This record gives sequence, C-alpha cells and structure tokens, in this order.
Amino acid sequence: MGIAADIAIIVVAALIGGLIAQHFKQPLILGYILAGLFVGPYTGGVTVTEIHDIELLAEIGVALLLFALGIEFSFKELRPVRFVALIGTPIQIILTMGYGYLAGRLLGWDLSSSIWIGALISISSTMVVLKTLMTRGLMGTLSSRVMIGMLIVQDLAVVPMMIILPLLSDPQSGLPILGWATLKAFCFLGIMVVAGMRVIPRVMQYITSWNSRELFLLSTTAIGLGVGYVTYLVGLSFAFGAFVAGMVISESDYSHQALSDIIPLRDIFGLLFFVSVGMLIDPAYLLAHWKEVLLLVTLVIIGKSLIFNIIGRLFGYYNIVPLAVGLGLSQIGEFSFVLARVGMSTNSIDESLYALILSASVITMVLTPLLTSLTAPVYKLKKRLFKHETVQTINISETGLRNHVVIAGGGRVGRQIAKTMQHLNVEFVVIELDSRNINHLKTDGHSVAFGDASQPVVLEAIDIKHARLLLITTPAKIITQTIAELCKNLNPEICIIARATGEEHMRTLYAMGVSEVVQPEFEAGLEITRQALQQLGVPPIKILNFANQLRHDIYQPAHDEEQKYKMLSNIRRTSDLLELTWVPLSDDSPLVGNTIVAMDIRKKIGVSIVGIIHKREIMPNPDVDYRFAPDDMLAVMGETAQLLKFQRFANPEKQETMDHGFVHE
Repeated sequence: MGIAADIAIIVVAALIGGLIAQHFKQPLILGYILAGLFVGPYTGGVTVTEIHDIELLAEIGVALLLFALGIEFSFKELRPVRFVALIGTPIQIILTMGYGYLAGRLLGWDLSSSIWIGALISISSTMVVLKTLMTRGLMGTLSSRVMIGMLIVQDLAVVPMMIILPLLSDPQSGLPILGWATLKAFCFLGIMVVAGMRVIPRVMQYITSWNSRELFLLSTTAIGLGVGYVTYLVGLSFAFGAFVAGMVISESDYSHQALSDIIPLRDIFGLLFFVSVGMLIDPAYLLAHWKEVLLLVTLVIIGKSLIFNIIGRLFGYYNIVPLAVGLGLSQIGEFSFVLARVGMSTNSIDESLYALILSASVITMVLTPLLTSLTAPVYKLKKRLFKHETVQTINISETGLRNHVVIAGGGRVGRQIAKTMQHLNVEFVVIELDSRNINHLKTDGHSVAFGDASQPVVLEAIDIKHARLLLITTPAKIITQTIAELCKNLNPEICIIARATGEEHMRTLYAMGVSEVVQPEFEAGLEITRQALQQLGVPPIKILNFANQLRHDIYQPAHDEEQKYKMLSNIRRTSDLLELTWVPLSDDSPLVGNTIVAMDIRKKIGVSIVGIIHKREIMPNPDVDYRFAPDDMLAVMGETAQLLKFQRFANPEKQETMDHGFVHE
C-alpha cells in the first residue's frame, strides 16, 4: 500500500503514544515522538518504509501550524514585542553562533564545522514551542508573545543562512545571491501586505456566499498552502508564507471560522511532524556517542537559556519573562534539519556532524516540555535566594495600597472603568503590559503597574493581598482563569468580577470562586433589544420583566446557589427600577397644550418628570409652568406600576395598540 500503509501505522502508533503520555500526564508531543522511535527504521518491528515522503507531509504540518498561528495572532498583538523580535533576535543568533563555534572547537571540530554548529543551534523549534505553549495554556502571556515574535524572525533568518553558510569559502560570489534573495523577500512581503489584504478577504467573501462549509475549508487551506508555495518559489520559507497568509486572514471577518476549520487538519499533519522527528532517533548512534551527544545537549540548553535570558533583560523584560523565554527556546529547531541537509548536499559538513546535530536536536525537543514546566519552580527558588526585581509602577503611593480595586487590563474597557473609579475617588491600580495603553493611562493620571497580571510577582507588587476587588477585563479565556486562580490563592477573600466568552467559560469562572461574571456580547445585545422595545412603545414593565428573565436564563444556571442568584437578581431589578424611562408624546396626547402644574401628574399618578427634550433642546428639572408640546420626550421616574400607568395616560391610543400586540405578563 506504500505511503497509505505508512500513514495508518503512524496514526495508530501516535494514538498509543498519546494515550501513554496522557496516562502519565505528559504533553502529547512526547508520546508522538516516542511512537516515531518505535516505527522508525532503527528499531525493527513494524516500520515505516517511505520515510522521505512522510517528512514532506510533515512540512505541511509545520506550515499549517504557522498558518493557524497567523490567523490567531494579529499584527496588533505582536506589536508590543516588535523590538525584541526584530532587533533582539538577530543579536541572539549572532551570540549563539559565536557560542556554538566555541562549543564546536571544544568538541574537536574544525573551523568550518564549528561555524555550522553555531548556526544550527541558533535556531529554536517553532513547532515544539507552540505546541508546548498550547498544551500548557500559556498562549497570550507576555513571555509567549516574546517567544513567538523571536521564533518568526528566526525562521526568516534561515533563508540567508542557507545562502551564506555554503559560500563561506567564497564570500564575494555569495553577496549578490544574498542581495537578490533579500530583494525578493521585501517584494513578496509588500505584495502580501498591500494586495493580500484586499484580494484575499474578497475571495473569502465570494466563497462564503455559496454557504458551503466544504468549499470554505478547501479555500482556507488552499490560501494557506498556496501562499506558502509561492514563497517557496521566490526562495523564502514555505512555512513563513503560510504564516503571512494567516496574518492576512486574521484581519478579515472570517478569521474565527477559518481557524476553527483548520485546527483539526493542523493537528493531524502536526502529528506527522512529531512522529517523523522520533523516526530520526538512532538508538545505536546514541549508545555509541552518548558522551558527545550529552555534552552538546547540555551546552546547548545552558548556553541558549543564558543568551535568551540576557536578551530579554536588555530589552526591558524582567521577573519571570526572561527565564520563561530562556527555558522555552533552549532547544534546536526543525529548520536546523533543513539547514543541515543543505550542509550535507554542499559537502560543508560530514555525516558524523549531521548525525550528532540530529540526535541533539531531537533530545532537546523532547526535553522542551519538561524545561518549560520548570519555569515557575526555578523562579520561586530564585526569589528565595536573590532579591527579585521590582515591578515598574506609575502614580502609586509610596506608602502602598490598601483596600483598593485592581483592574487587570488597561484596554478600552479597563480605561473606561478607571475613569469611573477616578471620578468616584476610589483608590485603584491598573495592570497593563502594552506600552501604548500604558501611555494613555499615564496621561490620564491613573495608577499603573507595568507587567503581566497572570504573573505572581506583578500581583504581589500591587498588594493583591490587601485588595478588596479585582476586575478582569481581558477577553482571553486562559489568561482570565489564570489571573483568577492566582488572585484567589494570594487573597482568598477578594471579590472578583470577570469577563466571560460564553456560558461554559462562565461556569468555569464561578467554580473557581469568581463572584460575578459579565458576558459583554450578551449585555450589548440585551441593551439594544431594550432600547428597540422602548422605541416600539412596549410598556417599561414588560421590557423590565423581559430583560430580567433573559438574565436569569443566562446567569442563573452557572450559580451553585439559587438563593445567591436571587439576591443578585433583585439588586439588578432595583437598579433597573431607578433608571429613567423616556416617554414620547404623540400629537393626540392629553398632556399636549397643558402645563406640568395644571396636570398635577405627581399627585395623580405618582411619577416625577425630571427632564424634557423639546426640539432637540434638553431641559433638566423643567419648570412647573412648562407647556407640553407634540413630539416632546419626557424623562420620567417612578415605580414600575406608576410608570406603566403614566405611559397609558400620556399616549392612550398608542398604548391600546401595543396592549393588543403584546401578551401581558
């Protein structure tokens, strides 16, 4: 059966390996790599025959992973880490190449081979890092953004490396080739950014109009892989092109559907990649050269961890971020395989060096999930042994914070809350890591802590143990849960109000001890509905009951205690009753032509007219001698029954029509 049989073997082996990894609570990628070891050409038994074809399919897995990453992350989200990515990564590559050169000389390799070793170990694994971050629920944190930004630039750097390294013996002939490749890269990026953002969304819109889920999936996959193939033709990375295509789609209205459709395909092809990595492991070579392999692995992990840690600090990242980036990017990447094959084909490196790099690469990939999991305990140990850095703060009193409000997230929602707190003279502090939002908050004079609210050191810096209220404004599900859990551990008595993305997320937050959860989309829809019904002339009592019932249906199931929800519902109901009700006057209203004092509305009905809009002129607290006119809008306050009675009195004919059209509660 050829490759079909090989794929069947790989999928079954991956399932077994995945079950084993899940049983021992390890990342699934370790199970996939273990499966690849057992079905590879070096262990006997059931063996994959068409290894090269499987490796080619695995490249599609890398491309689809980056394509999905591009859809999920936009330029705006990567902007805060652009400096460390665009400037810090080239510095890291140069430092790592120099370190690798020294390591190569230490291992006894010649000058050219040592330079190749430095280049090969300078690249980290995009595939392994992303999968590890997703498995551990760390996507969206500041450290993950730094890692992703640096990985993207590393993948771009592979292209000039493939040109420069084979030409070390003749640099002059290689410069024109490098210049031409650079020109092609800039031309491609320009075309994708300018034309892609106009053409691709229109293509997606046209395909969506057919209402075919199959065609939509096919078009999404074709765009990702098609753009990747075009980049390959112009001499760039296939996977990088797929990433750019995903970034373009992320700016369209179809990004969420495209991402949900592509994820299963991405996971299947990603499985092939990790199994193919396991198939590269040669146990016989490891046994024969275990000292050299172990020494290189140790040097790579320690050296790259320190270099990334230093780069992170140089670009203004402190506390846990440099440590997380260092441990997370300490492996040798999959593009090093591609670079090593180029070295083999050009006789720049021999088979012995190729086997050494291959074995070390696979082992560092396998160790990545373990190293990433050590971030928190190592950081705690560091804090105990050394004085840790202070978190940068703005406008916070030197005497500290007590009984204050903490706002996690200083975006549009967070800034609006901060303005309200400032107006009410409530002591608060905003936690934010985006420099643009920091500048806005600083300009407004708010108290700000620069950092990631999902990190314990940041929460400790703003005295979370003495805070009375935490408001989580971020829409990211994982980050919201992480912040809530950390804050409850640090301050079990704190009251938390969080933003939820759906009913399932809401139930999870309530189970974690969150006091109150808000669904912005639901609340916005409810408010639009309320105002629409008001414009249609529906009685205020009907609108109020309708809104309360909808809120009860959405929020009550997530509460463990029915009595607790009833109390909260009554608070909301009381609040609603105190809101203004606007009543428009029709031409035949009995109020038209009469004054407020003459109608004696307060005595007859019990409501108070607190404002009038007359011909676009707003009159708060109108004079008792004001004479009502057609099309006036009256702001009326009172109890529910009184408001309904006044509306019937003010517009009897209109109300009669509405009573026939709507069912009474």
